[in-house]
Amino acid sequence: MPHLLLQLAVILATARVLALLLRRLGQPAVIGEMIAGFVLGPIVFGALAPEWHAALFPPGRLAALEALSQLGLVLFMFVVGAELRAPEGARARVVAAAWVGLPGVLLPAAFGLAIAPLLHARFAPAGVGAWPFALFMAASMAITAFPVMARILKDRGLTRSPVGQLSLAATAIADVLVWILLAFVVASIGSQGWGAFARTIGGLLLASAFAFGVLRPLVARLLARHARDSRPDGAVLGVLLIGACAMAAATEWLGLHALFGAFLAGACLPRDDRLLDTLAERLEHVAVLLLMPVFFALAGLATRADAFAGAGLSALLLILAAAVLGKVLGAGGGARIAGFGWRDSLAVGSLMNARGMMELIVLKVGLDAGVIGADLFTLLLAMTIVTTLMATPMLDACRRGTA
Repeated sequence: MPHLLLQLAVILATARVLALLLRRLGQPAVIGEMIAGFVLGPIVFGALAPEWHAALFPPGRLAALEALSQLGLVLFMFVVGAELRAPEGARARVVAAAWVGLPGVLLPAAFGLAIAPLLHARFAPAGVGAWPFALFMAASMAITAFPVMARILKDRGLTRSPVGQLSLAATAIADVLVWILLAFVVASIGSQGWGAFARTIGGLLLASAFAFGVLRPLVARLLARHARDSRPDGAVLGVLLIGACAMAAATEWLGLHALFGAFLAGACLPRDDRLLDTLAERLEHVAVLLLMPVFFALAGLATRADAFAGAGLSALLLILAAAVLGKVLGAGGGARIAGFGWRDSLAVGSLMNARGMMELIVLKVGLDAGVIGADLFTLLLAMTIVTTLMATPMLDACRRGTA
């Protein structure tokens, strides 16, 4: 136990320091927490103080951190599922949001498919076929960080602006499509044969039907009877958490990741801003401030210091080009077609280029499922940090002179 507490103290201290530093630089604090995980891995901490690193994070003493990380991921995805709804006024912009969201997924996904054959031979783990690997690359290129984007827009006072509303609505569409694609990829890797794959996907469809057809009306009835102000007390919140953990366990049992079930449990909650505020107040702070830094640290420990050696740097540049061009051209071009000016269109593309912790979750799912190895995980993590750091200055550059 003392060793675990020391690990937590180091992880949280590093996350807080870098979060404050990034905030001073005009970036969302979560980017600092993501970088903290990278810093605590073998590339920085392990290179500067290898003996201390080995003593603090020995491979045999990470089980407790893994459990905390899993809990944090379930809580975070439960809240994300509850928050990932059409923003205010989005229904009136559904056509414009589709014009942005669909090319914002399809073009970067196409770029991911295009570069996959160039990466498969060196970076795919043994036994992973070309198509599962390529589809995972497509998903990793296509994701957008809804929470990070919302934070950037809030910090810039753009949440209710046309650009902000369009970006949030388009990201909701895009991320749902990517999660569906990722579920297919993970199911194809974890299943042995088409029969097992069909059972996994069928189970996911049944879980989705149960969440929206049974769980949603039950939760609505529970809240109507015991939380009429839509602010559940501890007992009602406990029931909601039971549902989230049960759904997470169900998708884990199906051969998918627990995050899919947690996301479904959050997505089926009634749409009520007071309920969302309560969940954010009681769960999000614990998940984001305490548990998600543990997730970031474990992700950093999974990186490899030699991933950038040799052809690794060329692969990183290729991945960055596909990621940035795919999002900016896809989402920005869609916004232009939807009737927005070129500055606003580039602003939308710049926002959707931010991948943040959602991308990191996708990468961890791929690593846990064996679709990618540690080398490619390291390169994709570097891409995630770079593209997320780019979002705020690119948005400011696009908006300069328009305020």
